[in-house]
Amino acid sequence: MVAGFTLLSRLLGFARDLLIASLFGANGGTDAFFVAFKIPNFLRRLFAEGAFSQAFIPVLSQTRKTAHPEDLQHFVSRITGSFALVLFLLTAFGVLLSPFLVWLFAPGFRDHPDQFALTQELLEITFPYLFFIAMTALAGGLLNTFGFFAVPAFTPALLNGAMMVAAVWLAPRMEPPILALAIGVSIGGALQLLIQIPALLKIGLLDWPRIDFRHPGVRRIMTLMTPALFGASVTQLNLLINTFLASLLTTGSISWLYYSDRLVEFPLGIFGVGLGTVILPYLSKKQSAGDLEGFSTSLDWAVRWWLLIGTPATLALIILAEPLMFSLFQHDQFTPEDARMASRSLMAYGLGLMGFLGVKIMVPAFSAQEDLKTPALIGIYCVGINVVFSVSLALWLAPPGWGHAGLALSASLAATANAILLGATLVRRGAYRPAYRWRLFGLRLLAANILMAVFLMTQSHHIDWSTASNSARLIALFWCVTGGLGVFLVTLIALGLRPRHLLMKEG
Repeated sequence: MVAGFTLLSRLLGFARDLLIASLFGANGGTDAFFVAFKIPNFLRRLFAEGAFSQAFIPVLSQTRKTAHPEDLQHFVSRITGSFALVLFLLTAFGVLLSPFLVWLFAPGFRDHPDQFALTQELLEITFPYLFFIAMTALAGGLLNTFGFFAVPAFTPALLNGAMMVAAVWLAPRMEPPILALAIGVSIGGALQLLIQIPALLKIGLLDWPRIDFRHPGVRRIMTLMTPALFGASVTQLNLLINTFLASLLTTGSISWLYYSDRLVEFPLGIFGVGLGTVILPYLSKKQSAGDLEGFSTSLDWAVRWWLLIGTPATLALIILAEPLMFSLFQHDQFTPEDARMASRSLMAYGLGLMGFLGVKIMVPAFSAQEDLKTPALIGIYCVGINVVFSVSLALWLAPPGWGHAGLALSASLAATANAILLGATLVRRGAYRPAYRWRLFGLRLLAANILMAVFLMTQSHHIDWSTASNSARLIALFWCVTGGLGVFLVTLIALGLRPRHLLMKEG
């Protein structure tokens, strides 16, 4: 259900990006907007999908299990009020310090005063989105813990809808038109929070917020959040560092990275976030009950899905990088050169998809054990890896026009290292003991991926993607995607894999 609603949101997000590419292209204005959107979005990842959720849900699960309903409501009202105050102050400081933030995260804009001023104005408009979306994360954590997954999974669709309406209706009425997208971001964040209210009323946890940092539950969450602010969202920190460096490269580099990142986010958002969202409350429940075998079995199930989804998606993104960019984005203001450049970073990002997915699955296992220091320490090493490779690859590959792809590759290498270190730590501790028939599963998966890759490579060379008509491109791309998926699934079935093998079994 989570994946289904997330798919709807991702499809709308994809339509949103197509619309932005068609109406605005890849230029200094879009670079300014993507920086202004990325800064609060980075903080959103820290709170919405990172530190707060990873700290809040285990504490909430334990409180729900041991506390009286009135005490639970008391705890919820205190964490809501305290968290809201922190977010309000953070948002206010973000707006006031917007010139410094632009200077810090996009230093290349300092040489272009008009672009710097535009980015600052856009950031002042988008920053309130942080408050709304982080409060939405709190509401979503409550609903997920009580078994209500549908509403939190649906809410991102509202952001995409608001931005699309702003791009089509509001942009022609504004100067510059790109300001409309920033307004759409903040309105979308507010809508996502409002839609949670009826569901919270239904479970009886909508109470007047109260500020109380001395409450034991609030203090416990704050303690857990301190290392998690870094560890759970190290991937996003790496991407933000790459935005910093991309601002120093050719104009358009930030936009090329954004569009390629969006295609990687499609499988990552649907399955990575979906698996992580569902498995965290379940792992927390197993940990609270002392069911270590059930904990490992649940994680084993998630790893199985990680490999089943991640390996073919990785191959498809790499092999079909140019077909995807030319077919989906190359229209109107988004030129063939833009599509070609964006496909380079898409290939590099595709190499790291398994790492990006792995982090989404492994971090919840540490969070369920209330150990957020380990992911933070591992994250520090991985940020170091990213910085070293980002600088060296960007400088080395910039002259031939691959500098932005070097940044994407560095993020992929860092994410892969992060996932490997997290998984190895869980195995070493005994928290994860692979129990599935992995040798047979691996052979089936290897054969299916090889045959799919051969199909994609042969079929994708039948047309010239840069000169073919839009309809010819879309038909060819549809054939490659559906045919490749068909080859993958038929091979797995022929080799004996059945749906029952993918069900979670109680440990």
